[in-house]
Amino acid sequence: MCAGRTSEGLGCVTWWGFSPARDLLNAAEPVRWEGEVNVLLIGSSDPRHILKTIADLKSKNTLHVWVIENSMEVIARQLLLLFLSLTPPGTMGLHEKVEVFLEVFGNSEIRCQTEECIKLAASHLTLSVTDSLDTHIHPCLDTSLLKFKERDQLVWIFQQWLHPPSNSPSMNKAWDSRVRQYLGTRYDSRHGCYNWDLAMKLHQKGCGVINKHQYDKWRDGGVAFEMREGLYQKANPSLLSSRAIFHRGDRMALKGYWGDIVTGPYICFGIETDDKELRKKQNGIHVKTAQDISFANIQGLFQSLTCRWSSRPGSPQESDESASSKQSNQTSGCLSLLDSSANSETQETDSHEDIRTANESPESQSKSEKLLHQELMNVSGVQVSFLPMDSLSKLSEKEKYSGFFHIIYCSASMVAHLQPTLKQIAAPEAVLVVELAKYLLDLSKEQEAGFAERVTEIAKEAGFILAQEDQNNVHAIFNLQKQ
Repeated sequence: MCAGRTSEGLGCVTWWGFSPARDLLNAAEPVRWEGEVNVLLIGSSDPRHILKTIADLKSKNTLHVWVIENSMEVIARQLLLLFLSLTPPGTMGLHEKVEVFLEVFGNSEIRCQTEECIKLAASHLTLSVTDSLDTHIHPCLDTSLLKFKERDQLVWIFQQWLHPPSNSPSMNKAWDSRVRQYLGTRYDSRHGCYNWDLAMKLHQKGCGVINKHQYDKWRDGGVAFEMREGLYQKANPSLLSSRAIFHRGDRMALKGYWGDIVTGPYICFGIETDDKELRKKQNGIHVKTAQDISFANIQGLFQSLTCRWSSRPGSPQESDESASSKQSNQTSGCLSLLDSSANSETQETDSHEDIRTANESPESQSKSEKLLHQELMNVSGVQVSFLPMDSLSKLSEKEKYSGFFHIIYCSASMVAHLQPTLKQIAAPEAVLVVELAKYLLDLSKEQEAGFAERVTEIAKEAGFILAQEDQNNVHAIFNLQKQ
């Protein structure tokens, strides 16, 4: 057992979830909703469940996902990952798109090309967030329900990505500081600690596809996915956040990396696959790694997104000339888009007031809307809305959300926020899916079992009864108790 406290390894910001992506519409088989389905995600941390649910969504169904997080940095990062997911094939090739997504998702340090993609996304997301409350620029992504101060904070975060301050912390130093604090006196023998966590914990929990070399590299410096021989030396701004600390009696904000340094980002996309080739073993060792499986799974999800986009009702067919033009631009990727959006970026300033003033002109606003509509896929029948951070306790007070949500998902980090009023916003026969503590490596087996019992108690107080647990004890699934 490492010397650090239980909470130190997980960190105070959850950048990725601790369970594999799953189709939430199949959470309570054989029941599957038809028509419009409303899903509430509480602290999911990343869009893995959104992408997986869309991939298996029937063409006649519509999906509206409502997202609640406890940090604006996490919301900004979710928007970034969804933006990359919705980038159309004509703008970025599929292979490149998967690589960029994985780098942003799981790497503390990224390539220069990926940094340019983040800056491009930040400039466009700034326009989206500062749009009027009556409309939102992209039909799939809606931030209009956030409070004014939350929207301003999002703009500030995106501006930090666009123009990193000169005193921005070194990601390498920030990561090493976290590792030193966590391991304490065991820092000099840290590779033995890494090997213990991998072999005696992750592999024992069924994650044998996580490669030792890749896991050690991530534990040492935070680079989980290294698919090219390029230089991974630019800090990933989406993984930097501020943490309140006390220094000489004063409370101050310290910026750095405050996320998970123990489990890793491989759990979300890299440990489950239906492809037998990816699960092959030789001499008892997996031939493929969690990185290979992550790449294949995300590639499949992106292909499903593209199919739903291209087959949407009433979608105009591309001419051969335009299709050829788009294909020729694939190799340039995000760098070519930076040139095309240079005019809109030069109009932006670090000041929130200047940003709002620039967008007040109807002509410039129309131009911005047109630009964003052209560069993101409008996935038919899908919408993702972000709710204020404190809205979970207030949803039951609004008539609109009475008996509204068919599926409610709660992460392990947000279980304590579930209240008995949850049953008031749950639709008849609603399903509650709660992430368990299986992949929280610093917990003992007794603590893990105690967590599952506590989850059952909280769900029961909210009017839900246990239906089943995943075969691998990753999630607990509850049904709304009939009155």
